[in-house]
Amino acid sequence: MADLVEMTVDSIRVHMPTGQHVVILKEKTADRYLPIWIGINEANAIALKITGITPERPITHDLLANLLSAVDVTVDRIVVTSLSNEVFYARILANVDGRRLEIDSRPSDAIAVAVRVGAGIYVADEVLDKAGVLPENDKDGQLTEADPESDERLAKIRDWVNTLNLPDLGTGASES
Repeated sequence: MADLVEMTVDSIRVHMPTGQHVVILKEKTADRYLPIWIGINEANAIALKITGITPERPITHDLLANLLSAVDVTVDRIVVTSLSNEVFYARILANVDGRRLEIDSRPSDAIAVAVRVGAGIYVADEVLDKAGVLPENDKDGQLTEADPESDERLAKIRDWVNTLNLPDLGTGASES
């Protein structure tokens, strides 16, 4: 597998003009971020777990984690493996009876499972090179992109970040 970078869930946001949700992953050892657009159900599943809220009845991702546990499948990590035509792809890497499993998954579902079972979240370095954002402050305090060729991508990301209306979930830096 390609070089992998360990990430954490930084926050889940809502793009107000469209109502779409985005999970923002943050590199564990640096300030590089990866925004991934996700569905509302997956956003809620991730948010419930990382904020410590337990629903009265198990939701779908809880059911999946419970089933994996019941049949002695251990999820080691999830990996966002590629990005093609603006679509992210992921794999759930697991073990059962000494056998290694690689299960195809949407990144949102893989992340929802990972936060439930305590598995690591990784992103292929080439995916971060394509879609990752490395913010820097310029002289006016505005975010700029370290790679000047990606100014247009950063401008789009900056535009939707400015329209997000969901507070950090206690895992990232607080807003002032």
